[in-house]
Amino acid sequence: MEDSKGMIIIDMGKVHLVLHPALTNRHAVGHIQRKNEELILDNRTSRKMEAENLMKRTGEQMRLQGDLQLDNESKINFTSTSEFLLLGFSDVRELQILHFLVFLAVYLVAVAGNLLIIMAVMLDHHLHMPMYFFLMNLAIMDLGSISVILPKAMANSFLNTRSISYSGCVAQEFFYVFLEGADFAILTIMAHDRHIAICHPLQYETVMHIEACIQMAASAWIAGILNATLNTGATFAITFCSNIINQFFCEIPQILRLSCSDLYLIEIGIILFTASLIGGCFIYIIITYMKIFATILKMPSMQGRKKALSTCLPHLTVVSLLLFTGMFAYVRPLGNTSSEMNVICALMYAILPPLLNPFIYSMRNKEIKTALLKLIDLGHFPQTSSCRILLVKLG
Repeated sequence: MEDSKGMIIIDMGKVHLVLHPALTNRHAVGHIQRKNEELILDNRTSRKMEAENLMKRTGEQMRLQGDLQLDNESKINFTSTSEFLLLGFSDVRELQILHFLVFLAVYLVAVAGNLLIIMAVMLDHHLHMPMYFFLMNLAIMDLGSISVILPKAMANSFLNTRSISYSGCVAQEFFYVFLEGADFAILTIMAHDRHIAICHPLQYETVMHIEACIQMAASAWIAGILNATLNTGATFAITFCSNIINQFFCEIPQILRLSCSDLYLIEIGIILFTASLIGGCFIYIIITYMKIFATILKMPSMQGRKKALSTCLPHLTVVSLLLFTGMFAYVRPLGNTSSEMNVICALMYAILPPLLNPFIYSMRNKEIKTALLKLIDLGHFPQTSSCRILLVKLG
């Protein structure tokens, strides 16, 4: 209740509280001010939290953009990388030295065999014929193809490294594809040579004259260069996600597996086009040998049959070796093969043909063996050399 002086009396049983109206108003005002301050503080806190969340979201976006930029830069860096990493044969130092010695022995045998073929054809005038002219070209290509691959593999094993420069990888792929393409073109021309010699012997000198032989050999080399330029340009035009090649040399299928873009489909199209050309050459060789064998079976003399077969079987063996090792290496799913299987396949099609071709032609060809023995007897090699012993055994 309120008295005459405006005082507020609150009756609480035995205790009477006397409140002045001014005090009551000040209390209410203070309470309102505290509430306002709390609201302002809450508002500031909420705005601060919103600003912090906004900064977090902005930071996440910037981080994502940075990761994307780094990813793009990494792709660009791999495309313009200074080196690739090849497949190592072993991490054990002793095995690396063993691999180096094995490769060295294989390389020296292949180089010696092909050089002997080249020197024999060049120095023996009895071998100045179209068949041996093309055989000399084949030996030069085999010598070049094995020299493109093995020396680098030997150096990596000996120096305990896996790296190959970007330009070195480009050069290795170019020269290998160039020499292998020219190699198969020469084998196709050699089949044509045997067809004319056996099926049309009277026209042989007219068709296979020296100018024609040089033109055919030159066309094989030019076709190899064009094929290598096309494949190498398409392969290294793609964007790479990695620089680790799952092979001991720069092999096109393994390089294409590093692609980050759809441009690798262009190279796959080029590979299919090249494979179709090789398939066409192989079909031509098969048809040619069907005609050759039909003609040989009609020969009345057994001696004539043997002589004709002795000039055809080495060539047919070399074609089969090159074709089937290449098919074994390329006509298989890349994703389901181990590194060891990749190496074995590469050794089969890249090393075996250059290594075995000189022996294949020497074993069945008396003219080659005679020329090599003459070359040794003339003093170009020691009389007790292992080459002479091997030739005597083959004879």
